[in-house]
Amino acid sequence: MSEPAIPRFRAAAMADVPAIVALVESAYRGDSGRRGWTTESDLLDGQRTDAAGVAALLDQPHGLLLLAEGNGVLLASCHIERQGDSGYFGMFAVDPLQQGGGLGKAVLAEAERIARETWQCRAMHMTVIVQRAELIAFYERRGYRRTGEFQPFPYGDERFGIPRRDDLRFEVLRKELA
Repeated sequence: MSEPAIPRFRAAAMADVPAIVALVESAYRGDSGRRGWTTESDLLDGQRTDAAGVAALLDQPHGLLLLAEGNGVLLASCHIERQGDSGYFGMFAVDPLQQGGGLGKAVLAEAERIARETWQCRAMHMTVIVQRAELIAFYERRGYRRTGEFQPFPYGDERFGIPRRDDLRFEVLRKELA
């Protein structure tokens, strides 16, 4: 872990798509993902996202790809989307060399601020693979609660990775913002 730069937040543009894809892949897959603690490499092979998927998120009318940069370098990103009176938080990635220094907490807090203040959302929700106990614990320390609501993993759709086990599923986590 290196000393995190003070992040500057901004909305992503189409020109950022390649850098976002590279960041997300580095945080979740392969050997680079193992440098941080957010890797899914023991659960999934293949890609985590691709340029078409990221570009599609940029076209959503009620969504935002939030970037955190330091010294002109992309350090972290996430996707947030207004869904009624709740914000959805997803595709969260922090450069593996920046993990553990508070950058992720800062990005999550900024995403919650946008959902609460700009979109007037009363809550934020997300889905996390249930086998990711360490990640779920990270979110619980930030005030998220397990809901007991589960969603199936999209087996057979390699856009989301190639499962290494047959028991993957998502749990919805929720935090009240009001």
